[in-house]
Amino acid sequence: MTRGNQREKDRERAQARGGKGSKNKDDGLTPEQRRERDAKALQEKTAKKAAQSASGGDAGGKSSTKK
Repeated sequence: MTRGNQREKDRERAQARGGKGSKNKDDGLTPEQRRERDAKALQEKTAKKAAQSASGGDAGGKSSTKK
C-alpha cells in the first residue's frame, strides 16, 4: 500500500464537503412556488441593475467605455 490511509481520509473529507453547500432541491416548495420565487428574485436583480446603470455608477469595477 503506497498511499497508506490517504484514500480513507480523502473519502472522509469528500463526505464532509458533500453535506455543505450542496443545493437542496427539496426546499418544501412546489415547482410553481419555486418559479414565482425565482421570477421575483430575477425582477429585483434586473431592477437593481437598471437603477445602478441609470445612476451612471458601475460598482462592478468594469468600464463600459472601450479603448
